[in-house]
Amino acid sequence: MSISITQLQGVGAKTAAHLKRLNITTIEELLFHLPIRYEDRSHVKPIAHLAVGDNALIEGTIQASEIKSHKSGRGRSLICLFSDSSGSMMLRFFHFNQKLVASLKPGTHLRCFGEVRQGYHCLELIHPEFKQLNANETLFIEHFTAIYPTTEGLYQTTLRTLIQQAFNYLTTNEIIDYLPPEILTERQFPTLADALQIIHYPTTEAIVKQLQEKQHIALHRLAFEELLAHHLSLRVLHQYAQHRQAPQLNNNGHLVQTLLTQLSFNLTSAQQRVYAEIAADLRQPHPMQRLLQGDVGSGKTVIAALSALQAIESGYQVAVMSPTELLSEQHKNTFVQWLSTFEISISWLTGQLTKKQRTTTLNDIVSGSSALILGTHALFQKEVEFNRLGLVIIDEQHRFGVHQRLALHDKGNQNGLYPHQLIMTATPIPRTLAMTAYANLDISVIDELPPGRTPVNTAIIPNSRREEVVERIKQVCQQGRQAYWVCPLIEESETLQLQAASEIAEQLRLSLSELRIGLLHGRMKAKEKEQVMADFKSQNLDLLVATTVVEVGVDVANASLMIIENAERLGLAQLHQLRGRVGRGSEQSYCLLLYQPPLSSLQKSRLAAIRDIHDGFIIAQTDLELRGAGEVLGVKQAGITNLRVANLQQDKALLEHIQIVGKILLETQPDNCQRLIDRWIQKNWKYVGLTH
Repeated sequence: MSISITQLQGVGAKTAAHLKRLNITTIEELLFHLPIRYEDRSHVKPIAHLAVGDNALIEGTIQASEIKSHKSGRGRSLICLFSDSSGSMMLRFFHFNQKLVASLKPGTHLRCFGEVRQGYHCLELIHPEFKQLNANETLFIEHFTAIYPTTEGLYQTTLRTLIQQAFNYLTTNEIIDYLPPEILTERQFPTLADALQIIHYPTTEAIVKQLQEKQHIALHRLAFEELLAHHLSLRVLHQYAQHRQAPQLNNNGHLVQTLLTQLSFNLTSAQQRVYAEIAADLRQPHPMQRLLQGDVGSGKTVIAALSALQAIESGYQVAVMSPTELLSEQHKNTFVQWLSTFEISISWLTGQLTKKQRTTTLNDIVSGSSALILGTHALFQKEVEFNRLGLVIIDEQHRFGVHQRLALHDKGNQNGLYPHQLIMTATPIPRTLAMTAYANLDISVIDELPPGRTPVNTAIIPNSRREEVVERIKQVCQQGRQAYWVCPLIEESETLQLQAASEIAEQLRLSLSELRIGLLHGRMKAKEKEQVMADFKSQNLDLLVATTVVEVGVDVANASLMIIENAERLGLAQLHQLRGRVGRGSEQSYCLLLYQPPLSSLQKSRLAAIRDIHDGFIIAQTDLELRGAGEVLGVKQAGITNLRVANLQQDKALLEHIQIVGKILLETQPDNCQRLIDRWIQKNWKYVGLTH
């Protein structure tokens, strides 16, 4: 059914251009352009019974028609006096041509549908949909009429006419069902043609109700196919990568063992298990693609360090990419500390280096004298060339799009060898999302916190008790502990955010004049940020007022109090990340969520969840239920959040079976897999990094 839409009657260049704006270029794509709602057109209403605001079906005869100029002198309209046996009203058309004028002459019998509005002298229908009836003709009354997403210049009547033509094509050009018959039987799914017929032309009120509530089996059948297509696209991407070659990072593990003996702590059993999985992948001749999930404070950074040493001992470079300079700097400081006894050259590449520093760093990277390179997205810029890149580690993966990760992956291509990839996140991904959005990655989970970690006590406090919160800071800091005061984004403006943080810092300096208070935000130069964090870590500051740049990576064990301003504005995952900046030592820590009443029901649910739940994976699942997949994954993962029919939360029961069916199809019907992918996400291949 890849027949051009221009084969349909009435589709000229202009209509084709309108349809293209809706991503419709073929007859099959038109059939998959599904209704957003339905209108009941089963009852003809007498004109005398109409009320303003009704969506009504009426039938009658045009008594008179004329073209009138508007009172303002700008433009004209075609108006028709229309009546039935009960009364009269006006039909008004602001946009018309001679063909329309000719079709609406006095004596013409019509059936019209539209929204009733109050006109100058009587009720009116503005630009109603209408059908002309012959004398004494009884037209079959439509029961439920589909209303479609449309675009300027493309009317509902045009869409419905074209979709009816597309269905007529099905009689001679059957739409291919790529789901095996046994799957249809097992899940009691209708055929694809039958499912589309039901969705476009529901025949009963009960079916319409099920369709509108997303409960009808016809929609489940399409949702299954769409989720399967997304799953297959990522599995194909995984296979695509598996056919590439990668360096085998196999050595005696001397550097790894040396670091383990020098650390001041022992790995948890979960960390040992996860590193074993990664180490085994790094020894393989094809690129590792592994997602490392771990709750806040579970110890992912040490796993990254061990993985890096395995690559470096094999003679390869390692790139560690972080979403912010602050987090990148934290990683640099940690690696420098852990690897101080190793003869390993470490480079840090960010956007704030001087021209001379940047030139020196780039030369060290391309020559191979730098073995470990840390930085932000600057790492995948064009002028950065690696000598022997063997491993890419990407932290907080949800901050980067798939195409950005692939850019760094492809940059490491040396004589047909591609680097391994370790992708880390401290924002646990619900299993339903991981199964769908990250089906191209193998997943490791650190599901155990280091010993001695105490859950952070969390309280929800209205702004009216602000003075009590300030007093609490004084008490904590006088006991030798430290505190954060975080100011989240006030609006989509970094300037306003910094202004708010600066004002709060000044207010707190007046209220807490005996305390040493620092300010940290994203606009500060790298050296300034480094100095503030160094002062806070060395306890030369008691209170750090900051924007959400402290969300990830900041590790100060002596900090035991976190205040989050306007906490109602933040999502669960971000609140959990911020709370994770405290509770990193053995002392009991506290997180105070300051909010500005009144709260919406969603905000109340979110704050109650963060107060009562400490497990990041449960928080992630709750976040998914409250906000949906698009918000949880972020816009960077647009390929899976732009689902047309399926809903990851509502349709999660389908996902287990989709994995099984996907495996079978890839093994037995690879050609159909590609066709299924093309049907559903052909235009979104850019999100998974493939082109064809």
